[in-house]
Amino acid sequence: MFPFQSWEENMSQKSRLSWRVNEIVIVSVVAAACAVIFWIWDIAVDPATKTLFAAVPEYRPIVAGMWLLAGVLGGYLIRKPGAALYCEIVAAVISVFLTGGAWSQSILIAGFFQGIGAEIAFAVFGYRVWNLSTAAFAGALSGLFMGVNEIIIYYPDMEIFKAVIYVVCAVVSGIVLAGVLSWGLTKALAKTGVLASLASGVQARTARG
Repeated sequence: MFPFQSWEENMSQKSRLSWRVNEIVIVSVVAAACAVIFWIWDIAVDPATKTLFAAVPEYRPIVAGMWLLAGVLGGYLIRKPGAALYCEIVAAVISVFLTGGAWSQSILIAGFFQGIGAEIAFAVFGYRVWNLSTAAFAGALSGLFMGVNEIIIYYPDMEIFKAVIYVVCAVVSGIVLAGVLSWGLTKALAKTGVLASLASGVQARTARG
């Protein structure tokens, strides 16, 4: 507790940062839904991107931001420490089962680093600032972590200039497909009332006024 922080303020802060059972359930459902989206994306989109960017692999991450959705969306919805990392890792674990265990180690490692990226972004703002810029920043950092991780694992011999392009594309894609999309989905879900018990739903009601 800070020296000049009252007992009431300290308890309020603990309440704001501690998890409730309904939040664990909701973020777990979000993670499962994202895992299904990842599975569909892997079947319907990923093969096409491999062909499209076969000659220029450094540009392939421009459509890879969807893999970052779980961490950014989970963190933005729940707004508690650990939500982004938890959601991304759970989505990764479920993805392993949906793919029959293929690439299990790389999927779990990717989920961890992508979740860490989003988590750091939300932590930078002290889990207090929630707007489009915050969501975009979370998508950007998650994309940065994804890009660097994939360069190390899949393209260790890629030229520096191309590696920079690869990471930049991952960041841009993360901003749009994870950050902006998570912000938009949260606003849309809040209007339906399903987020009423979450901080994101309370903020939406307050904004409408």
